Amino acid sequence: MDLATFAVQLLNGVQYGLVLFLVASGLTLVFGILGVINLAHGAFYMLGAYVAYWLTLQTGSFLFALIGGIAIAFVAGLALESLFIKRLYGRDHLSQVLLSYGLILVLDELRHILFGKDVHSVAPPAFLTGSFKLTDVLSYQNYRLAICAFCLAVAAAIFFVIARTRIGMIVRAGAENRDMTRALGIRSDRVNRLVFATGIALAALAGIVVAPISTVYPGMGDQMLILSFVVVVLGGIGSITGAAIGALLIGLTDTFGQVLFPSFASISIYLVMAAILLWRPHGILGARDV
Repeated sequence: MDLATFAVQLLNGVQYGLVLFLVASGLTLVFGILGVINLAHGAFYMLGAYVAYWLTLQTGSFLFALIGGIAIAFVAGLALESLFIKRLYGRDHLSQVLLSYGLILVLDELRHILFGKDVHSVAPPAFLTGSFKLTDVLSYQNYRLAICAFCLAVAAAIFFVIARTRIGMIVRAGAENRDMTRALGIRSDRVNRLVFATGIALAALAGIVVAPISTVYPGMGDQMLILSFVVVVLGGIGSITGAAIGALLIGLTDTFGQVLFPSFASISIYLVMAAILLWRPHGILGARDV
């Protein structure tokens, strides 16, 4: 592998890892703060891509689709938390799995009613079309570079909110010890609602930004959900920093695995996960290891 090819694959791995972080960060927040296993998280990734397709088709503006898709997902998250998810707090994991699986079925049927089974494509913004030339024969899409920059900006915003704001302090306290935050009299209902809605919006955002470089198709969130759980477990439940490290690690492992060991690429990420969990059973930044 020459240097230019290595650079392309490195960029692909970083871009994949950053998108995966958007999904996994929302999942680890919901799981770590609310204690809820949300199997429907991947369905919102898929719906984000479909909403991006529909809004782009209606308005001709991908930027409008980006903003509108985030807003729709956030409002949907607020409604779902108020109607269903808040009833799961303190319940056993079986109840959470059954309800979230029911949400998967409902969301998939809603997708089928609204968009059918067709595969769709989404055009990137006009100013991001074209590619950046690396060598005479290799180039890299401008939109993929924009994804990297955008996801880094979103990640920076997430870390700023978690580390520097009052709501972030409550979120960190809840991730560390939910019972203690309740005992201290911190009203968690609003925070829980915002955390869940933010998690859903982040999953949808990942689907939106990926839509122009990947076809929009039914079930596209299934694999992303599995990988997101891998990242959450790998990084340590409730740890945003751990999710970032895990997502980049999985993104690079999967990307280079497809190039170097295509026959074993599908299991490479699970081998990495097994190796790290043998070293740190609670994840890279798991609560008991901090």
